[in-house]
Order: sequence, then structure tokens, then C-alpha cells
Amino acid sequence: MSQSCLMVAQDYKAGNAAIDRGDYATAFKHMRPLAEQGDAYAQYWLGALYDFGQGVPQDDAEAVKWYRKAAEQGHKMARVQLGLMYRYGRGVPKDYAKAAKWYRRAAKQGDRRAPVLLAELEKKLRAKGKWPLRQ
Repeated sequence: MSQSCLMVAQDYKAGNAAIDRGDYATAFKHMRPLAEQGDAYAQYWLGALYDFGQGVPQDDAEAVKWYRKAAEQGHKMARVQLGLMYRYGRGVPKDYAKAAKWYRRAAKQGDRRAPVLLAELEKKLRAKGKWPLRQ
């Protein structure tokens, strides 16, 4: 195994272990280099750390940035979280159509929360006469 592959594997192992024990500052330290190199899993975790202010100051805009990077690579949990950010206008302007888009993409990948979130959004907007959404 090459030295760089070994370092990546060590960062994954250390980052995941830190997450498991609730040491989010250490998780951030190990996940950030991986995220910056384009790793969708690490990008998702950076989004989550910023989203919930764990190990870093809470920052919706940074959470959206990292969730989007992971979501665009097909990370289904990042797609759900990005949909939530659009639904509630956290770090981005509130946009139900974009929320629905990301929920649909996650649902197509088999995420179990996405269809429920999409149905809740549809129910809410139907009651207001705003469904179907324009894409």
C-alpha cells in the first residue's frame, strides 16, 4: 500500500473513531483533509459537524457547502441534509423545489427518510395550494 493510501486509511480510522467517541474536534481534524481532496463521506461529515456545531462553531453556510459537495457526488445522506437546509432556509434561501429535488434523489438511492420528508413537504404545500412545485 502506498504511503498516501496508508495516510488516508489512517485519517478515516482516526476520524471515525473520534466520531464514535464524540470527539468532534479530532474528527474534524482528520476528516477535513479527506473532504478537501474530494471524498464524499468526509464532506458529508464536515457538513454535519458544521450543521450541529460539533467540534467547530455552528455555521449553516459551511454546512451547506460541504453537504452540497457530497450530495453532488451521490452521497444519499448528504442529499437528505441538503434538502432539509433548503426546506428550512438554513444557509441558503428557503426553496421547496430544491428541497424536493434533493429528497427525490436520495429516495431513488434508497434513503428511508427521504420519501417521508418528501411526503411531509407535499402535504404541507398541498394544504397551501402550492403543490406541485415548479422545477
